[in-house]
Amino acid sequence: MKKKKRRYRDPKILVTGFMLMGFFIGELLFYTWCRVQCVQIKYEIAQETQRNQHLVALRDNLRIELAHLKSPQRIATIAKNRLGLTKPTSRQMVPIP
Repeated sequence: MKKKKRRYRDPKILVTGFMLMGFFIGELLFYTWCRVQCVQIKYEIAQETQRNQHLVALRDNLRIELAHLKSPQRIATIAKNRLGLTKPTSRQMVPIP
């Protein structure tokens, strides 16, 4: 019977190998974390873009409503119907010197 030879490995090589494996695993985890953050930021940008479009549409609608409320025809109708105002006659006008 032959005896099996035992191989003794140098501890420096083992430590170096484990350090390299640890470095690569750490690098892989860091890369994964970066990708997750990138995707999360993209979702937030998409949400804010959609919110911005909604606010722009709301602003445009409010501008249209403001223009409608300021229209001279509407103001004249309210003055005539609700307040009972009429156009002044020539006797009611007083020229200012």
